[in-house]
Amino acid sequence: MNELQEIDKLFDRLFPIMRSITGEGVRETIRILQEYIPLEMEGIPTGTEVFDWEIPKEWVIREAWIKDAQGNTVIDIKNLNLHVVNYSEPINQWLSLEELKQHVHTIPHLPNAVPYVISYYKERWGFCMSQNQLDSLVDGQYHVYIDSEKVDGELNLAQVVLPGKSAKEVLISTYICHPSMANNELSGPLVATALYNRLKNWNNRELTYRFVFLPETIGSITYLWKYGQQLKENLYSGLVLTCLGGKEHRLSFKQPRATNTPMDELITRLNQFEQYEMPIRPFTPLYGSDERQYCSPGFNLPVGQFSKMIYGTYAGYHNSLDTKEAMTIEALLESVDEIETLLKLQELNGYYVNQKPFGEPKLGKYDLYPDINAPGTWGKSSSKKIDNRQQLNQILTILNYSDGKHCLADLAKTLPYPLEDYEISIEALKEHGLLTGPFYEEQEL
Repeated sequence: MNELQEIDKLFDRLFPIMRSITGEGVRETIRILQEYIPLEMEGIPTGTEVFDWEIPKEWVIREAWIKDAQGNTVIDIKNLNLHVVNYSEPINQWLSLEELKQHVHTIPHLPNAVPYVISYYKERWGFCMSQNQLDSLVDGQYHVYIDSEKVDGELNLAQVVLPGKSAKEVLISTYICHPSMANNELSGPLVATALYNRLKNWNNRELTYRFVFLPETIGSITYLWKYGQQLKENLYSGLVLTCLGGKEHRLSFKQPRATNTPMDELITRLNQFEQYEMPIRPFTPLYGSDERQYCSPGFNLPVGQFSKMIYGTYAGYHNSLDTKEAMTIEALLESVDEIETLLKLQELNGYYVNQKPFGEPKLGKYDLYPDINAPGTWGKSSSKKIDNRQQLNQILTILNYSDGKHCLADLAKTLPYPLEDYEISIEALKEHGLLTGPFYEEQEL
């Protein structure tokens, strides 16, 4: 199977699972993901205080349906698990249509969509259906049945670390708590899984990568409660992955709360080149995903967010219209490609130190400068990899500004070349012992 087929197969396995912020659905999701990446699952017990929150009881859901007086099934979570309000209390009653309507949620302006409704922290029961289906119900008695309970258990999360040469870490975080939604649930875990399998094959991984899968909000708060100090000490940059599908949608970046962070500065620099032009969204705590927790003032971590078909802006947001067909696996693979490229460039965009800083090195003896000064050779490098003036310009610029105080994006501002083009010149200088780096904090010359 190729990568696209693998992602598609994984989607089909994960989509039907009844997920919530706790419970077997989360554990089943992690167990399936463990077949693709070596995640270590952790559990934090019910009742544990995590900052201002408390780990709730696990929600166990076995059945949920509505039947009419003739015994015909109106809705059943066996057909669509969005039909029950997530974390519903149990119920087994006969109700009139008017009584039933008080507990049914619809989206009137999307009459064919079944909404996703949650009630994690307040006890209630309820169902969800399309407005058209609700309108089609006739007066009479309806049997409503939810077989559920809340039990002492745990909140589960999982993580895996890909070590690099540097202890500086890149956090890649995504959530696994929404049932049967494609773009707003599975796009993040699927892209993160594909990224892990690509990054593990990088030959020279400079930074360390920490992949985290957890329930949204309560999961990231719990993760910060347990690992927040470690992140504050080691985190170089971070990304929350959410809503990464969508036909003809462009990948965009939501900035961290902190300013001048590595990925933010990198994307700002890349936007000066026409081939990139990635939309940048400013940080806000009003909406979004777990970047709001990572960027809370007690931590203020350099964590941004990547999205393509952005939450709240498309018709299928938090409802049954959020399907694989609307998201497309092809769009996910595009997101994997773009994010991998940015992670590679982030590694390249470190600080470098010139090892022969007293005047220009004699580049000719390293075969990095023309060995004759004549009109036909002016400005040419002897390199076989980049012709004409480009590599020589890069080499001279890199050597002059590699004082441990300028990252690559800073020094590259003076030349019109894409950032990835500098890799060849950097490797040539390192090969000849003229340059060290990248480093991910300022260095002394």
